[in-house]
Amino acid sequence: MYVSRTELIAGLAAGRVASFPTDTVPALAARPDQGAAIFVAKERSPDKPLILMGASWADLSPYVTGDESERAHWQALTQAHWPGALTLVLPASEQVPTVMHPKDPTTIGVRVPDLAIAREILVETGPLATTSANRSGEPPLETLMAIANAFPDVLVLSDLVAPIACIHGSSLPSTVAKWTADGWQILRQGSVQLSLKP
Repeated sequence: MYVSRTELIAGLAAGRVASFPTDTVPALAARPDQGAAIFVAKERSPDKPLILMGASWADLSPYVTGDESERAHWQALTQAHWPGALTLVLPASEQVPTVMHPKDPTTIGVRVPDLAIAREILVETGPLATTSANRSGEPPLETLMAIANAFPDVLVLSDLVAPIACIHGSSLPSTVAKWTADGWQILRQGSVQLSLKP
């Protein structure tokens, strides 16, 4: 269902699932407490967590928990790579709904996309539960038409008429790095190269 940016933001506030472009592949998004709707739409296994996407580190910081040293390290990394295609998997605070990561609610993946329209939406909505726009196990969809056809009940941003992946020349997903006691563990290598040392 094609909608304007205003309608998309209102729909998200009302608990709907929506799709908009990011700097990597287009996202399916919902309020964090409505993350279950994304799992249903994608036919996604609950062992695959959703990512919390926000407009800034300050917006995402309340959703993670760590000591002063850890937070300083995480923030320094975000200053180097955000906005950008880097997802950090960090210890989750009590503000993260369990539905974001049903199998392991102790962690949460967080990211700030390097695309102005995505951040503008996130400024209005606050952090959103997100994942790629595709059925589970299938390749990410890259055009408005493909997303609207595959997900007729999802609100699809109609402000853009061109294919909405490869905005910056790459449809690679983000690099995913998990914080551990020994430093960073790379769970998925994308375009961002990250040191494994803390």
